[in-house]
Amino acid sequence: MTTAGDTRRDQILREIGIDVRWRLRGAPEAASAPAAEPGAASPVPRAQSAPVQGLDWAELKAQVTSCTACGLHEKRNKTVFGVGDEQADWLFVGEGPGAEEDEQGEPFVGQAGKLLDNMLAAINLRRGENVYIANIVKCRPPGNRNPVAEEAQACSAYLQRQIELIRPKLIVALGKVAAVNLLQRDASIAVLRGEVHEYRGIPLIVTYHPAYLLRTLSDKAKAWQDLCFAVDTMRGLQPAARAGAA
Repeated sequence: MTTAGDTRRDQILREIGIDVRWRLRGAPEAASAPAAEPGAASPVPRAQSAPVQGLDWAELKAQVTSCTACGLHEKRNKTVFGVGDEQADWLFVGEGPGAEEDEQGEPFVGQAGKLLDNMLAAINLRRGENVYIANIVKCRPPGNRNPVAEEAQACSAYLQRQIELIRPKLIVALGKVAAVNLLQRDASIAVLRGEVHEYRGIPLIVTYHPAYLLRTLSDKAKAWQDLCFAVDTMRGLQPAARAGAA
């Protein structure tokens, strides 16, 4: 029997360009920083010392707002710190702000953001509810280009501290720039997909950046597979978390 939940999910899947016959395994029946995936920045060394170590959320946000560590600050309108549940199980990391993000100070608010919201809804998640969204860099690279190694390095301690504060159960890297910088491994999305990686002891899964999917419709089905894989991975983490608390 078709329910209202089924209809809503079918609408969401159609919105992100996925055949509605795709289903999450085990799911109940009811329920514009564009980046080309090829040619992303090479991995860069982690910061040797973290000047943000020990900062709380308010202190960290203030430091990011006043940051002049790289040249990106010179033309920014607003820093884009990140948004969402500060105790989220899910952390999604993109590459950097686009024009709309630079205006509003929030990540993923353009067309790519709408697609990301639909992708979240397709797996029963919602921005701000058990989900945090951040980027590799906090300021917009000119022309929405990929951040270069020095820019990613300048922001690495900020993202690292955010992850320490959030303590997510799972990280989803959106696109090659995020994957390369988090994993310190220069490999293609095709190579990195479908495997559980690790960032500082936290499981990490790689999928395509929503802006790339807007330009490459043929890979939307692969992104849906990645989301299903992420859900299965999260489910597998739940018993381990409960056992650890017992």
